[in-house]
Amino acid sequence: MESTRGTVAELVAAGWGDHRPGLWFEDRALTHHEVTAGAAARAALLAELLPPAAEPHVGVLLDNTPEFPLWLSAAALAGAAIAGINPTRRGSELARDILHTECRILVTERTHLPLLTGLDLPGVRLLTTGTEAYDALLAPYADARPDASRSTPADRLLLYFTSGSTGAPKAALCSQGRLAAAGRSLAKQFAVVADDVHYVCMPMFHGNAVIADWAPALAAGAGVALRRRFSASGFLTDVRRFRATYFTYVGRAVQYLLATEERPDDRDHPLRLGFGTEAGGVDAAAFERRFGVRLVEGYGSSEGGAAIQWTPGTPAGAVGPAAPGLAVLDPETGEECPRAVFDGAGRLLNGDEAIGELVNRGPNPFEGYWRHPEADAERLRDGRYWTGDLFYRDDDGFLYFAGRTDDRLRVDSENLAAAMIENILARYEGADTVAVYAVPDPVTGDQVMATIAGRFDPVAFTAFLRAQPDLGTKMAPRFVRVVRRIPVTATNKIHRARLRKEGLRCTDPVWWRPPGEERTRLAIVIVRRQGLEPRTR
Repeated sequence: MESTRGTVAELVAAGWGDHRPGLWFEDRALTHHEVTAGAAARAALLAELLPPAAEPHVGVLLDNTPEFPLWLSAAALAGAAIAGINPTRRGSELARDILHTECRILVTERTHLPLLTGLDLPGVRLLTTGTEAYDALLAPYADARPDASRSTPADRLLLYFTSGSTGAPKAALCSQGRLAAAGRSLAKQFAVVADDVHYVCMPMFHGNAVIADWAPALAAGAGVALRRRFSASGFLTDVRRFRATYFTYVGRAVQYLLATEERPDDRDHPLRLGFGTEAGGVDAAAFERRFGVRLVEGYGSSEGGAAIQWTPGTPAGAVGPAAPGLAVLDPETGEECPRAVFDGAGRLLNGDEAIGELVNRGPNPFEGYWRHPEADAERLRDGRYWTGDLFYRDDDGFLYFAGRTDDRLRVDSENLAAAMIENILARYEGADTVAVYAVPDPVTGDQVMATIAGRFDPVAFTAFLRAQPDLGTKMAPRFVRVVRRIPVTATNKIHRARLRKEGLRCTDPVWWRPPGEERTRLAIVIVRRQGLEPRTR
């Protein structure tokens, strides 16, 4: 039965009296009732610990342990908000995230205490889970009951950091009403029922795990199984152990799963659906062939300003149909981009003019960033929500993802989308993973650089480039860096900011196509430490 509850607090309180198993972690299992009781105790503790005049913000620096959803639930009951703190951040950057979101309480665990050593965090009270002191703080509230009446749909519940590739990460806001609505919508879309088990293996400090995995489970009264950190080798073992039926993924996670050794029992599991982004059509098809699980690629801007839902009949490679208000606009003119033109093999022929920024010209639930008016203004212009993501649209109105606006390259005055070049280079037989990005050039503006993880043969790669009919004259990479493994962020997305920053200044082999020579000639670059001019060896 579809939930109509308007707050996350109401969804949490609904678990009271439900003695079915509802939360699994390693060798532990809690019932829905125990989860709700634990949340109520922590909510009562918050009422005592939060200063009256302070923002009711709680930082959570945890792996995916039961304490994370317990504190999310507690914050909902208390009318407080959770700031997910990324444990891969260090030093002043980590301190900045905690202080910027005005966290008066920071919940962490013993394994993360070294990250906080030497940090100046004035006014922040530290709670360390799994300690006697922590248990003693909670003990007086063991009999607390959940009270959802203190919360409203407008109450702030999440401050979750978005990409910091172009500066310090921004904390996007999400209210109880928006999160509850997202949970209900996804539960309905994927027919989630109370007997389902959602496997949360993506980090819960990131919006994907909370909005797309935890929230629909909460809305449907389904169970949740936690993995401390994502593990490709442990994935199927966990799925079978917890009887998981649904999971979410981000970035390279699907590729990591496909890279594990194939086994005869790869289809022996209860999993029926995976939902996420950036798997790509080729990997999604391979995943379904091997594991018998359909992957649904979805799109929703982290800030909530635009969303695309997959529907039956969506063409291969497309995300879904454009909902009313969604348009692909030229970011320079604000005009709508021409529709995409494809060849007989489905390859995009007019990417330069068809690719633009996805914009929501209708109503949207964007709630802004925490204390960042400049970023708010960048997203909302003339009443339109600009997503910062590149798309193109076909004649039937279906939308195709083409990367981030940060990933746009400009070579000889021609605009190129990195994702389009990546899709072409991904056809190269030796490539396990491909990342394309710009390196500066004083003459052309940008040069195309690609990093390839896998087997690389310059002769075969040269022949491959020649054979691609949709590889435009400016799209062939000038530089190719060869690595054993692509660097990724904590959420398994390609670490493009790091690749761009390193450019040619790296210790990996880099192949170079010198200007003025035939397009297909590649040579090893030797980068001078005092400059960036390469030469062949």
